[in-house]
Amino acid sequence: MGWFYGFKLHLIINDQGGIISVKVTMVNVQDKNPVSAMSDEIWGCLYGDKGYFYDPLERELADKGVTLITGVKNMKSKVIKLWNHLILRK
Repeated sequence: MGWFYGFKLHLIINDQGGIISVKVTMVNVQDKNPVSAMSDEIWGCLYGDKGYFYDPLERELADKGVTLITGVKNMKSKVIKLWNHLILRK
């Protein structure tokens, strides 16, 4: 089959769909790495999939005033508010 080279797009958008921050990385870069630099000037909640779950990242974002919501905790489902669940699905 061979090798596949590609890119990943990381976006931070507001509640109205406006783009706040953009970062393009190679496929082999972990999802959690670009978030720290991208989140310097935001506050509130940051929603992401399980690729963004990382305890030190969650603590770093909390120090900046950002709550990381991923829907998973230690790779197990956790109870989250209905609104957060709906946003994660969007």
